[in-house]
Amino acid sequence: MQQLKTLENQLLIAMPSLTDKYFSRSVTYICEHNENGAMGIVINQPSTMTFNELISQTDETAVVDDNKKSTIVLCGGPVHPDRGFILHSSQPGWNSSVELTSEIMVTTSKDILSVIGNDKGPDKSIVALGYAGWEAGQLEQEIQENAWLTVPADLDLLFNTPIHNRWQAAVNRLGIDVWQLTQDAGHA
Repeated sequence: MQQLKTLENQLLIAMPSLTDKYFSRSVTYICEHNENGAMGIVINQPSTMTFNELISQTDETAVVDDNKKSTIVLCGGPVHPDRGFILHSSQPGWNSSVELTSEIMVTTSKDILSVIGNDKGPDKSIVALGYAGWEAGQLEQEIQENAWLTVPADLDLLFNTPIHNRWQAAVNRLGIDVWQLTQDAGHA
């Protein structure tokens, strides 16, 4: 039986030929990938909501620094768009936190929201609503069909690259001209 190669801590880069309204030009951070399927958070699809609007709905007493109020909340994926996911630099102590790497965690509880907008929260963070999910074998099939390319995730692209530049920055890490690629798959 062939051993499953995990895609955890990888970025899925949508091929230019992927025209799905949600995933076109998307970059997705893969949080979990195993024999049961995969789960990731799209890191470059802005919502119409700012962090200040979100926090005012969840914790009216939270103090948000002025420079963080207008931070855009992302559309993390089409699954459970009413649930929040926070990808952040490591800072233990939050309810429902999972360490993804030694430098990246994901937290789903709202206790972190009350401090993420000020200096008590993690140094770097992405707030997203919803996630992307794949059933067992589905993501592997989509990769074989040339819907996605993958590159290792890094902190700079996740947290420092402007949202609207993340797809091109991820493509640039491949070192190829993605526009020259064909959507046709070839298998020897």
